[in-house]
Amino acid sequence: MAGYVGRFAPSPTGPLHEGSLVAALASWLDARAHGGRWLVRIEDVDLPRCVPGADQIILRQLAACGLLPDDTPLWQSHRGERYRQALERLLAEGWAYPCGCTRKDIADALAAQGRVRERHGELVYPGTCRNGLQGKPPRAMRALCATRHGGGGWTDIEIAWQDRRLGPQRQNLSRAVGDFVLQRADGLWAYQLAVVVDDAEQQVSHVVRGEDLADNTPRQIHLQRLLGLPTPSYLHTPLVLGANGEKLSKQNGALAFDDSRPRVALARAAAALGLALPEGGTPADTLGAAVAAWRERWPAAA
Repeated sequence: MAGYVGRFAPSPTGPLHEGSLVAALASWLDARAHGGRWLVRIEDVDLPRCVPGADQIILRQLAACGLLPDDTPLWQSHRGERYRQALERLLAEGWAYPCGCTRKDIADALAAQGRVRERHGELVYPGTCRNGLQGKPPRAMRALCATRHGGGGWTDIEIAWQDRRLGPQRQNLSRAVGDFVLQRADGLWAYQLAVVVDDAEQQVSHVVRGEDLADNTPRQIHLQRLLGLPTPSYLHTPLVLGANGEKLSKQNGALAFDDSRPRVALARAAAALGLALPEGGTPADTLGAAVAAWRERWPAAA
């Protein structure tokens, strides 16, 4: 497919485990099935969570499995000026603003409104600083997720998109998320802004990633529209679950996969994606069979 660019974007908080290998393989397979390019981006903007040397371990693990990027990997920690330029544009156009709220301020404001529900551990921001800091020092920068109407009130923003696996999706961004952070109180860049800027600059046309990230898509589409950037095609793959039924992750003790046996690791990852492959052969044989199986399961995307 002409113009196809896919990517795998791990955070270097530790080695890849079986769940993250599934995401890497899915994005690589989709790129190869479309005759496209596949990139690797190290998403290390959250520096306090990054483990020294984990980026090189991840690249080694991918190489051991034959998942080699078609260009030099990109590190987000080197790209702060690009993110600053995007934030300055949003501020100038009234789609971002400084916020002086602490987490306690947000929780108290929500409680006063009778809204105490937490969403994935994050409080839905009630828009306290939309009309100014009210004497508080600025802490973070937030994206505005509503439009002002003539009466001085706010109109919700809804985002609809089509996922290649999940089908039609819709989210009321204003109510489900609220005005989300673009730059944190500690000065670090938020994932949502960084990924949108980088996907556009790397000309990523297709995003294939785990289903746990589907919830981020409306925020990213919102920023893409505000910044005049193209929206990629999205496919969110099934999650690999641990023994406790929760998503397999570094946070719940997932161990690095055994990259000394790459064919076995790849076969397990392919099985998690619902791909039936012949037994035996080399890692290259496994990858070749997986591309054919993927192409049959997920026909060429627009």
